[in-house]
Amino acid sequence: MKSRRRPRVLLSTSNDIATDNRVHKVAMLLQELGFEVLWVGRRWSHSPSLDRPYATHRMKLFFRRGGLFYAEFQLRLFFYLLTHRSAVYVSNDLDTLLPNYLASRLFGRALVYDTHEYFCGVPEIQGRWVRHVWLAVERSLFPRLTHVWTVNQSIADLYYQDYGIRPGVFRNINPFPANFQRRSRRELGLPEDALIAINQGSGMNVDRGLEEALEAVLNLPRPWMLLLVGSGDAIPALKAKVTARGAEDRVHFVDRVPYHQLLQYTAAANVGLSLDKSTNINYRLSLPNKLFDYIHCGLPVVTSPVVEVRRIVEAFGIGETVDPEAIDALAQAIDRVGRQGSKYQEALQKASAALTWERESQELRSFYSQLLAQVDTRPPA
Repeated sequence: MKSRRRPRVLLSTSNDIATDNRVHKVAMLLQELGFEVLWVGRRWSHSPSLDRPYATHRMKLFFRRGGLFYAEFQLRLFFYLLTHRSAVYVSNDLDTLLPNYLASRLFGRALVYDTHEYFCGVPEIQGRWVRHVWLAVERSLFPRLTHVWTVNQSIADLYYQDYGIRPGVFRNINPFPANFQRRSRRELGLPEDALIAINQGSGMNVDRGLEEALEAVLNLPRPWMLLLVGSGDAIPALKAKVTARGAEDRVHFVDRVPYHQLLQYTAAANVGLSLDKSTNINYRLSLPNKLFDYIHCGLPVVTSPVVEVRRIVEAFGIGETVDPEAIDALAQAIDRVGRQGSKYQEALQKASAALTWERESQELRSFYSQLLAQVDTRPPA
C-alpha cells in the first residue's frame, strides 16, 4: 500500500529565519505532528548559515527597507507561494498576510495568521503614510480570517475590539535547553566580583528603558555594572554615551549570540531588566521573551509596570516593578533586588515550572493536530 504524503505547511516571515525563535518553535511542533515544514524568509548579507531539521528558503532582496522593500517582498513572496503549493499557509505578521491570503484562496487551502504584535500600533510607522496602507490591508483581510493567533491576552483583546475576532494566545516562551551548561564569568569575559544587571535581546531599541538603565547603574556604586547582550537601534547611541563618560569598565556590550550562549550570559548576572516604556500601545502591552529567559535562569527581575509583564512579576513575586524614568527609584530597585537574589529563588522555581513551552503550546498543538486531520484527507498539492 502506498504511504500517504506528509502535508506541507509553509511558514512565511519578512525577517531572517536565523533570528526568529517564535516561528522556529512552531516549525518544530509542526514537524513533530507530522507536517512537512517549509519556512521562507529573508536573507541579509550578514545572515548566518542555517542547520535546521526542516526545509528553509531565504530570499535575497534588492531593496533593504522602506516602501520599495515591502513592495518587492510582497511580490517575491506571492510568486514563491504560487510555485510551492502547500496544504497550510502560516502567515507571520501583517507584512506577509496579503500574499498568503491570496495563495490560500487561489488554491483553496487553509490559512493561519500569527500576529506577533499589534502591528498597526508599532512606533516605527506612526504618523507615516505606510500605516494607512497596512491598516487598509488589515481591515480588508482580518475579518475574513478563520485561524488567528497572537502573543498575549491584552493584544488578543485589542483585535477582538477591532474586528470581533478573538485570536488564540500562545506566549513567546522558549524551550529551555535540556543540555544547558553554565559558564563561569571568567569564561565569559566578565568580572567575577561584579554585581551585574543584564538586558538582552534583538529589540534593544529606543523607549525600551536602556538609556535609563545605563543612568541608574552608573549612579550605583561599584561593583555594579550593566551587561547588554544583543542588538537594536539604541545601541550605537548608548556606546557613544558610555565612551563620552569614560564608563567602559561599567558597561559591557555583547553582540547578538546564539540562544544557548545568550542564556549563559543571563545565568551569570544578578538581576534581569525589562524596562519598556508606555510610549505606544505595543510597548504598553508587550511581553518580551527575555522575561521568561530570566525566570528559567533563576534571575530576579526589575521591570517597568507594563500590563502583561507586571501581571507575571506580581503573580509569582519574582522581583519589582518601577517607573524606568524615575532614575533614583530604578537604581534602588536594581540594587535591592540584585543583592537579595536568594530571597526570590523559591518563587522563581515555581514560575519556571509553571511557565514552560510544553504547557504554553498545548492549545496550539491541539489546534494543529485537528488541522492536520482535516488536510490529510485532501489530495497532495
